[in-house]
Amino acid sequence: MESQPRPSEDSPQREHHPVEAVLMETSEVAAMLSMSTSWVYSEASKLGLKGYKLGRGRNAKVLYKRAEVFKWLEQQRVH
Repeated sequence: MESQPRPSEDSPQREHHPVEAVLMETSEVAAMLSMSTSWVYSEASKLGLKGYKLGRGRNAKVLYKRAEVFKWLEQQRVH
């Protein structure tokens, strides 16, 4: 049996950086906006917040780009 090489104590350790999520689930968007998920599904798209549908049928998810949610939210500001 061949043995796998083990990292030595002198080898540099890889740093693990947390990765910020690019996409948000509908429930996350709803919680952030203090609205219901049904409102996000029905009204947000009418107001210009477009989601990305992944999958088909009952298992499909609608996800939103985090940057687009914040941009859209900024556009909703009352002047």
